[in-house]
Amino acid sequence: MKKLILGVITLCQLSQVVGQSLQNWTSADMYQAIRKLNVLGSVLYVAAHPDDDNARLIAYFSKETLYRTAYLSLTRGDGGQNLIGDEQGFELGLIRTQELLASRKVDGGEQFFSRAYDFGYSKGPDETFTKWDKEKMLSDVVWVIRKFQPDIVITRFPTTGEGGHGHHTASAILANEAYDAAADPNRFPEQLIYVKPWQVKRVMWNSFGGNNQTNTDVFSLDDGIYNPLLGKSYGEIGAESRSQNKTQGTGSTSVIGQANEFFRTTKGGAPAKDLMDGVDVTWKRVKGAEEIEKIVADLTNSFDFLHPVNSVKGLVKLYQALQQLPDGYWKAQKIKETKQLIEQCSGLFITATSPQQFAVQSDSVRINFLVNNRLGVNIALKKVQMDAFDSSFNQALAKNVNMNFGKTLSVPDSKPITQPYWLANKMEEGYFNVNDQLKIGQADIDPAYIATVTLNIEGQDIDFEKPVKYKFTDPVRGETYWPVVVIPSYSLRVLPELVLINNSGSSEKFKSHYEMIFTSYKTNNLVWPTDDHFLKDTSKNNKPATKLTMNKETKMIPVDARYDVPPGYDPKDPAKAMIDLPNETYNFFDWVTKRPLHDLLKITYDHIPSIVYFKPAKVDIKDVRCSIYNKKIGYIVGAGDKIPEILEQMGYEVNRLNEKEISRNDLSKFDAIIAGVRAYNTIDWLPKYADKINTYVENGGNFIVQYNNTQFRNNQQPRIGPYNFTISGKRVTDENATVNFLKPDHPVMNFPNKITQEDFKNWIQERSIYHASNFDRNNFETIFSMHDPGEADDDGSLIIAKYGKGVFVYTGLVFFRELPAGIPGAYRLLANIIALNRKKAF
Repeated sequence: MKKLILGVITLCQLSQVVGQSLQNWTSADMYQAIRKLNVLGSVLYVAAHPDDDNARLIAYFSKETLYRTAYLSLTRGDGGQNLIGDEQGFELGLIRTQELLASRKVDGGEQFFSRAYDFGYSKGPDETFTKWDKEKMLSDVVWVIRKFQPDIVITRFPTTGEGGHGHHTASAILANEAYDAAADPNRFPEQLIYVKPWQVKRVMWNSFGGNNQTNTDVFSLDDGIYNPLLGKSYGEIGAESRSQNKTQGTGSTSVIGQANEFFRTTKGGAPAKDLMDGVDVTWKRVKGAEEIEKIVADLTNSFDFLHPVNSVKGLVKLYQALQQLPDGYWKAQKIKETKQLIEQCSGLFITATSPQQFAVQSDSVRINFLVNNRLGVNIALKKVQMDAFDSSFNQALAKNVNMNFGKTLSVPDSKPITQPYWLANKMEEGYFNVNDQLKIGQADIDPAYIATVTLNIEGQDIDFEKPVKYKFTDPVRGETYWPVVVIPSYSLRVLPELVLINNSGSSEKFKSHYEMIFTSYKTNNLVWPTDDHFLKDTSKNNKPATKLTMNKETKMIPVDARYDVPPGYDPKDPAKAMIDLPNETYNFFDWVTKRPLHDLLKITYDHIPSIVYFKPAKVDIKDVRCSIYNKKIGYIVGAGDKIPEILEQMGYEVNRLNEKEISRNDLSKFDAIIAGVRAYNTIDWLPKYADKINTYVENGGNFIVQYNNTQFRNNQQPRIGPYNFTISGKRVTDENATVNFLKPDHPVMNFPNKITQEDFKNWIQERSIYHASNFDRNNFETIFSMHDPGEADDDGSLIIAKYGKGVFVYTGLVFFRELPAGIPGAYRLLANIIALNRKKAF
């Protein structure tokens, strides 16, 4: 790998720690929270992906039984497909992290993640553990158990494989093995600096229902009950919670009425009457806490829904009593809950906000504080602390009168850039590298700034920690709160990130073109090399240079890099054309300081807070040796689809087609029309134009449909193409699986590129998904067969049919993964598929 003296850093995400708007409790919320103070039980739900949770059950435990409840999702859902945008990989994981945090705000649970990376579909746990590193992932589950101290652990899936996905089964295996390991001081002893061994009472599989209710070894409960305090049933709350996972299309209908859950004990003794059988969920489990239960009972019985402020003195008394208990898990948890109740019952309004979203290194940031004693409690502001800011006040707060003050803080160059801990280090194929033990399991990033506001309430000093938020008014959403994030003084974006070398028929030079886009967030004096050959020598910085002065602006520098042709290269001679050409990744560093540069990006959707994240400023130079035939492409954009931009880089003219364009235009002008991934799953209008598209094919067109899954609207596959076939769940997840050539003489294997086994090397994540099946072999030809270990060959990854003068193609081959990764064979094969309707192709 070469390094250019101009940019990189670790990938960073600046995401939201709290909601987009402030959340104030109702009296019903306060009453529920007071009752919860007398419940000392905890439940940990464990599964593999963000959409694997049972949100209805989590809501039931959190809001009905009032147990402390959490969901441990081993992955952040990085490997799935995106139903609402084109983010993939870790970027999709950033979105799904926020979606799952939004779910927990609805159902009342807490959220944890392990270091596991969702590398895509896995057919069994053995395959999963070849990438996850089982011992590391087991240590993560053990850590979360020791830290959260659940009385019971519930798995979404069994250990015996009925959950299908290998990640699912692996999550259950890890949870069951952690039952023993978490209690064993000899397992992962390095954790015991911070936590102690913990013995879970039992592990239960939240089984799939059906006839399970007739089995004697199955425990059941009804979590569909209605809670009049909340005005909803747990079926309604669970549906609202699951509907936050919009990238996965899990919008749910409320379940009204009885809803039975079934459980099988897989570790520990089976319960008789209650899942918590054998667990003391009262204050009797804490030494010296005899009076706490009585104080809480008095608060519950005397609670005034119209005047919750009347409970503040009693809550302060409870806070003081809790402080006297020996240090321990439940002491810390109940102090935290009591502080929240004091704040809410007092009607306190405390914010630390900034008019700036970005705190720029070596610049300054303005922080504004507002404190309002809305219900007139006996409160005085004592002091405010944050970084180097420490101010004392000792000022009584009048009823419902705003106290405003502000402070401009310098942002030192040493202030860490806000970034997610799981992306701070280069990751492995199947998991993130996290060096800080205390960060493992943590759902989100730490806020860039936290203000500690000390108030004296009814004679007791209490600290309230408030993350500093960027406050602004959105013209649609109104008052909105995002996090303040620390960024460098300037960033660099390189576009495109993947550059295909263009020979242009020259026998002397290869060329590539990209643009360096500098954005300055303060006044900066930058230096960059002016010689367009500078990429060839990165070990010295004596190239000609020019100063660039920027003041909160963006400037673009075009780069035309030229490469000498390797000796003996001749594109017309197949043997000599195989000589290696430049395939490089260039990372950019500051020319003067040698610091790595970053590209600052933002992901914005209405249902989650804005996500700002960094990734290395780099460019990949690739020679894919791909010839193309047919230039005009009509593209129907699917879900998570980046293919149109790549087709343009390959040299095609791409028109993105919406319903209006398909309905009104003559499709014959397109050499090929391509439907993006999951187009038939996500686009309502597309099936209406089946006849028009088939006519286009019949008259000589080429219609190429990339994979769709089996989740069609109305549970019925629409008509796709001129001949019937079924989309199945068959897939080949081994990216190195052998690909058998069934028809090596077929045009798709030979024009305009000769396809060989070399073209299937270095594929990522998988080979093919959602294969075609039940097709008429008199009309369809199959080109490849492949299989995962232990399975039979399947030839449904690419089917081709001649129809009239044209061609119809369905393929499950994962071009949407391979093309962005710069895999040459994927470019060459797709180019051949696009060329299938040339004259005499068949």
